[in-house]
Amino acid sequence: MWLFTLVLGIALLYAGLVLVTALFQTRMLFPAQMAAANRPPLPASAERLELTTHDGDRLAGTRLGNTSGARPLLLGFGGNAWNADAVALTLHGIFPDHEVLAFHYRGYPPSSGTPSAKALFADALTIFDYLEQERSRKVVAVGFSIGSGVAAFLAHERNVAGLILVTPFDSLKALAREHFSWAPTGLLLRHHIPTIDLVKDRQTPAALVMAGRDTIVPARRSEPLRSVIPNLVLDRTIADAGHNDLYQHPAFVAAMREAVAEFEKAAPQKLP
Repeated sequence: MWLFTLVLGIALLYAGLVLVTALFQTRMLFPAQMAAANRPPLPASAERLELTTHDGDRLAGTRLGNTSGARPLLLGFGGNAWNADAVALTLHGIFPDHEVLAFHYRGYPPSSGTPSAKALFADALTIFDYLEQERSRKVVAVGFSIGSGVAAFLAHERNVAGLILVTPFDSLKALAREHFSWAPTGLLLRHHIPTIDLVKDRQTPAALVMAGRDTIVPARRSEPLRSVIPNLVLDRTIADAGHNDLYQHPAFVAAMREAVAEFEKAAPQKLP
């Protein structure tokens, strides 16, 4: 009897863990309040932007740098705990002579709505189309971590001048299996970001920048992208960097600048 009770208790505990993981997966995947609490101060030159999505939600964005037809605009998509201000400041610090832009993900204050992979994909197109209407500009999509999947989706659906994927994963489903191997993630996961399918057979010039000591997105989840990107102009791994301290490494800054220089060389801008 005691053995039956033990097995039943373990089964109930397992079922409870799986249920909690399934119910709270959106909050774990998109920690919007954490991102909102870590908003850095912006310089006085920053421009606040606002867009309305097709279904009525509001997207808040930040623009830094000088508008110039001579250089592409850098459109950033942050990691899941990032906010747009941090993304814009990071890109502006690396590319002070470029115009950079980033929007808070849907559901990430001050943007409204509820975050989801589907919503982030749709919003990336809304942002790009807004930029196309505002002025005809070459755009380089830059994605960090989970944002790499959003940037890849944009490059799949729209004509961008270049695509930079920083610590990307091949698919969110595969990454979820890495971190929740004890759960039936294939059945429970509601958010799908199949980055490898989005970059496959696309001729957009692309760059991969990865961290050699990344334990959040391990190398086996990034490396499959190498073999399917047909126009990979830069492939760089910062050997002594982790997922979160990558951005402090001079080699990371050098790789980012080299990637954009390759894009500009391949698609030179014309002055307006």
